[in-house]
Amino acid sequence: MKTAFNIVLGLCAAALVYICYASIMGPIDFEEAKQHREKAVISRLIDIRKAQMEFRTLHKGQYTASFDTLITFVKTQKLPFVSKEGVLSDKQLEDGMTERKAMALINKAKKTNNWKEVEAAGLMNFKRDTTWVAVMDTLFPRGFNADSLRYVPFGGGAQFEMAVKNDTAKSGAPIFLFEVRTPYDTYLNGLDKQEVANLKDVQTKLGKYCGLMVGSIETPNNGAGNWE
Repeated sequence: MKTAFNIVLGLCAAALVYICYASIMGPIDFEEAKQHREKAVISRLIDIRKAQMEFRTLHKGQYTASFDTLITFVKTQKLPFVSKEGVLSDKQLEDGMTERKAMALINKAKKTNNWKEVEAAGLMNFKRDTTWVAVMDTLFPRGFNADSLRYVPFGGGAQFEMAVKNDTAKSGAPIFLFEVRTPYDTYLNGLDKQEVANLKDVQTKLGKYCGLMVGSIETPNNGAGNWE
């Protein structure tokens, strides 16, 4: 009888130790897993932001709300790259010379093969050459899979939510905004539900989005991420 009691007591003690251990290590394990997943999600959001920023340079400042459009842009579009040699002197600038005027003189000389005006303006060593480089080669490492942009890491095939907003400032200037986000429930799926609920509760009380996002269609923020 005493032996059985000792066994039961030992089992209870072991269970208590396990419960204490789990109560301590549970939040620690959750935080490690959360940080691991968030690192991958943030990396993907940064890639989307880079693509959007380059997209707008060729589309009059506007972003796209379509991943199909953005991915096609990344796969097929080229960006202008200007190589520069020489700079305009203070004297040239004071005389009203600009880079546009300088290139107009140089282009005229190339067509006529008459370089007297270029020489007189002191522009013989002034060059501006534009080459076009593929977006894939400019923004992303070799082997990058553009089709992955739409998918949330650890999201089980879920896609990011992406939206744009075109507005007008009080001054009349156009405002173009974009936003890409994904909630905790998507990329923390499978982790401790109570820890996820606790995390969401804290963010809700702080008035913050329960997840990761870049940009905002509510407030201009230059495409900042909510982790930055």
